[in-house]
Amino acid sequence: MQHRPLGRSGLSIAPLMLGGNVFGWTADEATSHAVLDAFVGAGFNAVDTADVYSAWVPGHTGGESEMVIGTWLKRRGRRDDVVIATKVGMWPAQPGLRAANIIAACEGSLKRLQTDYIDLYQSHRDDADAPQAETAEAFGRLVRDGKVRAIGASNFDAGRLGSALDIAEAAGLPRYDTLQPAYNLMDRAIEGPLQQLCVDRQVSIISYYGLASGFLTGKYRSAADLGKSPRGRAAKALLESEKGPRVLAALDAVAAELGATPAQVALAWVMARPAVAAPIASATSPAQLEEIIGAARLSLAADQMARLDAASA
Repeated sequence: MQHRPLGRSGLSIAPLMLGGNVFGWTADEATSHAVLDAFVGAGFNAVDTADVYSAWVPGHTGGESEMVIGTWLKRRGRRDDVVIATKVGMWPAQPGLRAANIIAACEGSLKRLQTDYIDLYQSHRDDADAPQAETAEAFGRLVRDGKVRAIGASNFDAGRLGSALDIAEAAGLPRYDTLQPAYNLMDRAIEGPLQQLCVDRQVSIISYYGLASGFLTGKYRSAADLGKSPRGRAAKALLESEKGPRVLAALDAVAAELGATPAQVALAWVMARPAVAAPIASATSPAQLEEIIGAARLSLAADQMARLDAASA
């Protein structure tokens, strides 16, 4: 399986990243470990998480996903063949991108992950109150100390990502090598200046919501379907939109042509977009994972891409 570079960092990943947002939430530790084992066993190598996961769940405080991944890393005993990505800045317990918080939050993530280093450490969202030079210097310190290998940004707009790149490069500091935005057939907002900036500056996109909260799997096709999972509520607006049924019909048609599922086609579409290194997808069981990783084996023809583009325009 051909790996794709993460910007200019020297890191590379297989064309699908496993989302750890469900670990310690809708997937318990044993199930999460089974999913992780199956993922790397199939030849994939990159796992995404965040310090804040799953602080929004009643009875949880945050950090649960990192802890589940940490116990898996310790049990597995091999660290160098996986790429672990986590994030800082959105956890209410440690918010923002001031230097002191980045340094302290990194120490917490390292402890929960039971590792000496984080492969990709990401600003979870922009922080207008934190000077970008201060943020860059803090990340630079972590890279210099060997605690972080590369850095990335999530949920930045083109202007702020561009200025962060300029500031870091002018100071000779590590720059953002990845961008993690929402990107799928129902949400193409990054297309335009932001995506073009990533192309021009060699910033690799690792996108989230590749399946639009499960809508693009095709399991939400009527109001009665919305109660099938905790994410059903998020699919309601998509189902009721003018574009939603049109996109599902196009996915169904392409999936039938390829002998694939709508979810696999939806992820394969993201994989084929400019600057994308990998979409992030979550699985709550090895069986669900098996369907998701099938996306990496698909190759969409030009006319299939064009039909999906037109349906989602």
